[in-house]
Amino acid sequence: MPSIAAHRWLMTAPGAPLVREAFDATPRAGEVVVQVAGCGVCHTDLGYYYDGVRTNQPLPLALGHEISGHVVAAGDDAGKGATGWIGRAVIVPAVLPCGECDLCRRGLATICRAQKMPGNDIQGGFASHIVVPARGLCAVDEKRLAAAGLTLPQVSIVADALTTPYQAVRRAGVAPGDLAVVVGVGGVGGYCVQVARAFGAEVVAVDVDARKLDACVRDGGAALALNSRELDAKALKKAVADFARARGLRSTEWKIFECSGTAAGQGTAFNLLVHGATLAVVGFTMDKVEVRLSNLMAFDARAIGNWGCPPELYPAALDLVLDGKVRLAPFVETHPLADINAVFHAVHAREITRRAVLVP
Repeated sequence: MPSIAAHRWLMTAPGAPLVREAFDATPRAGEVVVQVAGCGVCHTDLGYYYDGVRTNQPLPLALGHEISGHVVAAGDDAGKGATGWIGRAVIVPAVLPCGECDLCRRGLATICRAQKMPGNDIQGGFASHIVVPARGLCAVDEKRLAAAGLTLPQVSIVADALTTPYQAVRRAGVAPGDLAVVVGVGGVGGYCVQVARAFGAEVVAVDVDARKLDACVRDGGAALALNSRELDAKALKKAVADFARARGLRSTEWKIFECSGTAAGQGTAFNLLVHGATLAVVGFTMDKVEVRLSNLMAFDARAIGNWGCPPELYPAALDLVLDGKVRLAPFVETHPLADINAVFHAVHAREITRRAVLVP
């Protein structure tokens, strides 16, 4: 088996400084070694690091699940096509289903019980290299990438920040003429705004951060921005309803996306339910929220959870970026991987408002 000298940054305990470790990247049958071009810093990573969210694999563990890079080695094919990836630019899906179990065969790959999530089930992408299953990788056409004015590190965030809301928008059935409301327009929510717009919806952005709201209107195509810090629940819902009326949109069947990953955001999203609404829960928080579930019955509404995105949907999501329908560059900034501890602190302190991508 080929082996490559590599390094990664390990989380040894919640809140403790991440530590650099050397290791040999050795693929097994059906696996590849990806030389990391970039790895995005996600709210989930901060949850593991600061908030006590448990990883499935015990510490020490390299975090990071938004990964792009080049395949530089492969284990034995074992009939799984690993060697065919060598030399290609790829995005590593944030959740890699096994592709072989009953759930996967029935099109339920997102709940595959043998799935592997880098930085949770296996060692993650805050590293020079990562070993992952070859199954499910998303190829990146580097000529199209260059033509779009983007770099391989920038599109690392497609692995989660874009594809997770992409799946949520598809599941919610967003179509031209719909009203979509996105609560929390940070790293994931900002892309949810763009994807919903690409699917034909008029989009209302809701957040407590004026800078993020301004960016969503200026660069993300939101038709209206509302600061929920300045409006109570009743006034916020009225403002959305007034916007719908002024634009000739339906007062029913709103598509509401909770992307803040906060208790306050989840409460805000639930309070926006109207008749026939769809509430898509995309963000995660350890906090509990008290809601009246009977509202779902009374409004004949539905709530949908969203975990990752099936790998087969990645190419279509990436096409939105390469075709210019979703903009990445205004919402991404790169930093050296060696600065990981400082970057984690800055993102957590909201000193960095764009998606930070760490580059080895």
